[in-house]
Amino acid sequence: MERGDIRTPAFMPVGTAATVKAMKPEDVRRTGADIILGNTYHLMLRPGAERVARLGGLHKFMNWERPILTDSGGYQVMSLSALRKITEEGVAFSSHLDGSKHMLSPERSMEIQRLLGSDIVLAFDECPRADESRDVIARSMEMSMRWAKRSRDGFDSGEEHAARAALFGIQQGALHEDLRLQSAQALREIGFDGYAIGGLAVGEGQEAMFATLDFAPGQLPEDRPRYLMGVGKPDDLVGAVERGVDMFDCVLPSRSGRNGQAFTWNGPVNIRNAKHAEDTGPLDERCPCPTCTHYSRAYLHHLVRSGEILGAMLMTEHNLYFYQLLMQAMRDAIGEGRFAAFAADFRRDYLGA
Repeated sequence: MERGDIRTPAFMPVGTAATVKAMKPEDVRRTGADIILGNTYHLMLRPGAERVARLGGLHKFMNWERPILTDSGGYQVMSLSALRKITEEGVAFSSHLDGSKHMLSPERSMEIQRLLGSDIVLAFDECPRADESRDVIARSMEMSMRWAKRSRDGFDSGEEHAARAALFGIQQGALHEDLRLQSAQALREIGFDGYAIGGLAVGEGQEAMFATLDFAPGQLPEDRPRYLMGVGKPDDLVGAVERGVDMFDCVLPSRSGRNGQAFTWNGPVNIRNAKHAEDTGPLDERCPCPTCTHYSRAYLHHLVRSGEILGAMLMTEHNLYFYQLLMQAMRDAIGEGRFAAFAADFRRDYLGA
C-alpha cells in the first residue's frame, strides 16, 4: 500500500478512538505492527470525521503514518439495540454519548471513512447475532449484500481516495454454509480489493467458529486478503490461519493487558494472582519486549494490584509484542513449509494440548 507493506498473516491492534489504549503510536509500531484499526462509529461521534479531515486526516491527527483500516460502523450501531432503527436506507440511531440523532448508511459510511483518510475501507453491513433464526440471518445477509453494492458505488465516487485506498466487502451468513456461499457469490460479483469474514466471534464459541472457518474462507477469492473480524485469542489466530485467514483485529491484547492478563508462549498469566508477588522473573522468558526485558512479575503484580497506570501500559505493551511475535512466527513457519508442526508445538505449549 501507499503507506507501507502489510505482512500477512497480520494482526491489527485496535485504535478505536484514534488511539491504541495505554500505548503511544510510535511504541505500537515498535511492537512490529504494520497496520492498526480505527472505528468509524466512535470517530464520527467524537471528535467528528469532518473535524479530523480539517486537521489533516486520521494519520496526521494521531501520529501514525502507517496504514489504517477503518471498520464501517455497522457492528457498533447494531449493538445499540434499543437506540437504533434499521431500514433499507441504513441505520438511524441515537448517540450513546449525548443522545443526538444520526443516520449511518452505506454512502455516509464511505464518506466518513474517506474524510478520515482510511487506507482500507470496510463496506457497510449488518451483523446479526449468530443465534438469530435462519430467516433473520438470511434477510440480514441479503440486505448487507445490497448495502455492499451501495458501498462500492459510494467508495468509487470519491475518485481521489479510491485511487489510493482499498475497499473490503464483508461476508455474512452466521454459521450457515449455504448463506455464506450466497454472500460470497454476491461479493464476488460486485468485486472488492479484499474480503472480510463477519458475523463470527459474537458468542458462538471456538468450536463453532472453526467449523464455519472450515468452509467460509474457501468461498472467497484466493488472490485477495481474507480478514476475520474481531478475533481473537492466540489459539484462535493459529487455528484461523490454518483455515486460510490472512488478517485479524481484536481488542483482547490491549483490554486484557489493562485488566492484568498477559499472553505468553506457555499460556495466559493473571498477574494479579498472589503467587507472582515475589516472582523476580519476567512475564515470558522467551519474549524480548521491553516489559519482559526490564520488569519482573513481582513489580507488575504490584502495579496492577495498586491500580497504577504504568501497570496497564507495561502489560499492554507486552501483549501487543506477543501478538506480533506470534504473527511473525507464523509467517516464518509458512515461508519454511512447516506450519503444521509449528501449530502443533504452539498448542502443546500454550494449551498443554
